[in-house]
Amino acid sequence: MGKKGKKPPKTECCVSKPRCKRCPIRMLKDGTLPDGMTVKKRRLVTLEGKPVKKKHLAA
Repeated sequence: MGKKGKKPPKTECCVSKPRCKRCPIRMLKDGTLPDGMTVKKRRLVTLEGKPVKKKHLAA
């Protein structure tokens, strides 16, 4: 059996304390956020500033 891949980040931070493993803010701080993505106003966006849709995360 192969290892399962890492789950993608959530599209929006739920602001819970402690932060969950898929929180985009935590992933940005840890350096595990996928290439070409960043966080603005607790939402996951591309480097161009466009919001990320769930279907784009699956690919």
